[in-house]
Amino acid sequence: MRMSLLLAAALTVSIASLSGQPRTGAGTATQANARRFERAVSASQRVLQAWLKHADPETLLLPDRPVPDRSTWIYTPHNSGADLYPYLILTAHLTDPELYHGRMMEMLRNEVRRTTVQRSIPADLPLSTRKPGAASFFGAAEYAKDGLIAVSEYLGRTPWFYRMVDMMADAMTDAPIASRFGPLPAADAETNGDYLQALVRIATMTGDRRFLDWARRIGDAYVEEVLPGSGGVPGYKWNFQTHSGERRLRLRDHGNETIVGLVMLYALEHQIGSPREHSYRPVIQKMLDRVLASASPDGLLYNEVDVETLQPLDRRLSDNWGYVYGAVYSYYMVTGDTRYREAVRHVLRNLPKYRSYVWEPRDDPALPLGSFDGYADAIESAIYLVSREPVPEVFDWIESEMEVMLRMQRADGHVEDWYGEGNFNRTALLYAYMQSQGVRPERWQPGIGVGAVREGVTLRLHLSMDGPRRIQFDYARHRRVLNFEKNYVRLNEFPEWFTVDENHLYRLRGAGEEQIRLGSELIAGVTLAPGDWVVEPVPGPPYAR
Repeated sequence: MRMSLLLAAALTVSIASLSGQPRTGAGTATQANARRFERAVSASQRVLQAWLKHADPETLLLPDRPVPDRSTWIYTPHNSGADLYPYLILTAHLTDPELYHGRMMEMLRNEVRRTTVQRSIPADLPLSTRKPGAASFFGAAEYAKDGLIAVSEYLGRTPWFYRMVDMMADAMTDAPIASRFGPLPAADAETNGDYLQALVRIATMTGDRRFLDWARRIGDAYVEEVLPGSGGVPGYKWNFQTHSGERRLRLRDHGNETIVGLVMLYALEHQIGSPREHSYRPVIQKMLDRVLASASPDGLLYNEVDVETLQPLDRRLSDNWGYVYGAVYSYYMVTGDTRYREAVRHVLRNLPKYRSYVWEPRDDPALPLGSFDGYADAIESAIYLVSREPVPEVFDWIESEMEVMLRMQRADGHVEDWYGEGNFNRTALLYAYMQSQGVRPERWQPGIGVGAVREGVTLRLHLSMDGPRRIQFDYARHRRVLNFEKNYVRLNEFPEWFTVDENHLYRLRGAGEEQIRLGSELIAGVTLAPGDWVVEPVPGPPYAR
């Protein structure tokens, strides 16, 4: 290829639309985006500070729910570990580096010391007795897929990465469910899908063949047995001894994980030119076709459907619709079949009909709009997809729904007083980086806003701050961290907006002295003055990628 994938892709997309702002008046748009960035990061920092007050004084671990009766407090790897802790890590990395390197790391030390009971497999830990329970293969799965993979995708090879790698290796070595394909970690689509999503990414990150073999074991079990026996879709549970299973397909979380994991594995088999690409393709396509056939007229997915008739068993709409549509889009990226791209665009175009939609209703008069978590997951879904398909009306929908979610936060920093508040932070950070096109201060403090709009290969950037600060730029993490050839949609990713190539030169001009820097320098951080900047690649000879 004679031009960087980064620059070639940028030339084909109108990136002004990626921020939801018109091309004209870019200065006004960047300033508005900077204010949104500051507000979202501030909200996430308040959640972080609220939760630190509930830490167990000896272990520093956080309870699933900080209820008044402290004797019932419990840390679980599948709740606090998976949904709360990782997004506090990422918040601290942005807002408080000392906290990130200090207390967040001490929490990891104590989590390893206190919860591991079967090699590196964790257990629930009652914080009153501090005596761990039995090894939790489900806890390991959730902790990896929802938590540690998110930290590793964004920050790379930190100590959390190594915790994840060894935990997954030990869990697969000790996998308890017998099958004709070899031992599996579980009999349900949620847990097996969790492992599948983590194993595929660890396989590419490490080059360790064991992880690909383990992923294939799960993939083969579903492609060759479960899907053919469940109407072409992964039923919620499957008995690998009787070769039969439940006749229901969950399309929200706690059920859709295997759909996502199978498409990730299929994409990897395509990348490495494996024969499984060809044997998997018709089965994967049938699975996606049946899922799409079960959707509402607007393309949204029901929480649960019958595997044979595809009729809804739960007519509520899934707030995790974008997780499944991310798999649909990745299938399009592998095959080039535009029907699957159009399915994604169809659901995105219909989102404006669902302003203030109650995704997760609660029987509580204090929560008339339901749980914040429904908003967090639905917005997350949209951000993943709109980063690839910038359907203009989606950006307005994201703004309206973020306004609802952010207003749910109380003065004390909490939202609903449970571990799911980590999801609040996840979506707030996803939204903030959308506003800044992935640009961020090395250390955020109140009053700092970063807003950006892309125009072709050029970035227009506004920095609202009290003086010069180090500013960092994003890069092609799918290639540099995960070793994927394409930027497939992935659950618990942070989308790549404006990315710089490490070995290309960029000109920065505007509020301060003009600079020319390598992309690698921009990634590490460059000192910029407050105000407006234009960042653009320096013309030069083409180079291969």
